[in-house]
Amino acid sequence: MIRPSGDRLEVEAAMTLANAAALLDEGKKLLGREETVFDLARVDSVDSSALAVVFGWQREAAGARRAIRIVNPPQDLLSLAQMYGVAELLPL
Repeated sequence: MIRPSGDRLEVEAAMTLANAAALLDEGKKLLGREETVFDLARVDSVDSSALAVVFGWQREAAGARRAIRIVNPPQDLLSLAQMYGVAELLPL
């Protein structure tokens, strides 16, 4: 579901409730040293659990004094973040 590709991690799965726990765990295991970049260009569908996954990765990274960055977020993810009032918290 997540594969390393150069300097980033490509998420290649739907970010929905069905995959949320697996994506969260896999992403946590792949966190890098200073900043980990998650590329969401290949994510074809999201639901609100996608926000929980992103914030879970962010929380885990912060606990280890690291950071994450999200690139190529799907428009649906941005719309959900806006709707829930958390868009400014996304690590874009």
